[in-house]
Amino acid sequence: MNPLPPTSATDPLRYRLDRRLHKIYFHGSGIYHFLALRCRPAGIALSLVLVLATCLGIGHDRTSAYQLFSLTLGMVLIAIPWAMSRRASVEAKRELPRFATAGEPLRYTVRVWHHGRKRLSRAWLSDSAPDPRPSLADFTTLREPGEEERNGFDRRFAYFRWQWLRLGNLLFSGGFSNDHLDLKRGQQARVAMEITPLRRGVIRFDDLRVLLPDPFGLFQRCRKVKASAATLTVLPRRYPLPPIELPGGAAFKISGEANTNSIGNSGEFVGLRDYRPGDPLRQIHWKSWARTGRPIVKELEDTFYPRYGLIVDTLSCDRTDHQFEEAISVATSFAASIDTSESLLDLMFIKNEAHLVTAGRGLERAEKLLEVLAGVSPERTENFKALAQLVMRHRDDLTSCLVIFNGWDDSRAEFLNTLTRGGVLCAPLIIGKGPAPASGQPGHWLESGRIARDLQRLPARLLPQS
Repeated sequence: MNPLPPTSATDPLRYRLDRRLHKIYFHGSGIYHFLALRCRPAGIALSLVLVLATCLGIGHDRTSAYQLFSLTLGMVLIAIPWAMSRRASVEAKRELPRFATAGEPLRYTVRVWHHGRKRLSRAWLSDSAPDPRPSLADFTTLREPGEEERNGFDRRFAYFRWQWLRLGNLLFSGGFSNDHLDLKRGQQARVAMEITPLRRGVIRFDDLRVLLPDPFGLFQRCRKVKASAATLTVLPRRYPLPPIELPGGAAFKISGEANTNSIGNSGEFVGLRDYRPGDPLRQIHWKSWARTGRPIVKELEDTFYPRYGLIVDTLSCDRTDHQFEEAISVATSFAASIDTSESLLDLMFIKNEAHLVTAGRGLERAEKLLEVLAGVSPERTENFKALAQLVMRHRDDLTSCLVIFNGWDDSRAEFLNTLTRGGVLCAPLIIGKGPAPASGQPGHWLESGRIARDLQRLPARLLPQS
């Protein structure tokens, strides 16, 4: 195994080289993006043919080479000025859904108004993703997985590291309309667009362009479209789950009563009593009030519903954060599957400090939890103590907790023991590399890279940590 080159933080010479390389790659990637939007595949192919015909015609008396050169050069000289002379005055508005899911294609529509004097035909729309080029700080500090196994040339010039960082920052692919525009002045139309979000988070759309190709379809002009910026929340990937019963209560579809968290007195009628300050008006028994002359209310049996905790381990020391993303996807799968119409669900995690978000009956909808999970970033410093204090403050209200660990070590074992010693009923799920160890691991092991398979193997009842 070849050693990694010294980091920029420890080697000034390496930092200067990385800074120069970043500048070259940054500007080179910008030029490539500029040309890729304006040169269609046919134009690229014709340009290669032109170069080839030029090389074949130099120093040779070949009529066929000169004919090919003349034909390709003539098409280029016609296509480029034609494309550059096209005009379009277009206004648009995106009609985006509220949520999308990472890895799943999303279709949305764009309403287009044409304000130009001439008819607009053979034009397409393009929505570009935000600039994915990495910053200098990321380029000089982060390392591509397996970079130490590359040859000395690749390690020194770090081009594959640049590509790895750029692809990791790319928020979505696609963004081109399939149908072309054909509009008269003042006419409007709806255009279907499709993208595939590549990662969770929030996507900001602010670069909508209209593509105006030449008659040959070789090159095209990109005109900025007047359109207000829009955002789209991309939820984490979700795995299908088998029917699972959480400890301390019934299955996901909870109904009836359980000795857990009280959310109101909407149960069976018990009797009548005098009015007390704070009683809701809808419980007043008007007939008894009229008969007795004093306010009487109906007394109802208190109704109880389960309150579950979903604890997510956000600590990640892996430079790829692959296991962390899997942990977020597992948490999202459970948050989307637990029926919060008849229960409460507390999402607990660390993001600089301990956070608690509750969804369920009478509170936030489950979509709020998914939106929060879409924006959770990994933590680089351990803070299980603050998370344990947050859980212990709410232990009397919790039926049980589902704890999703990103790996397993002594600090995580101590965190789980703290909860169980405090009387919290916990069902741990551990995401780790390779098969489950023979012993020493509590709960259920989910192998990284095979999460979907291991989730389907979970028992119908998740047993608590004893």
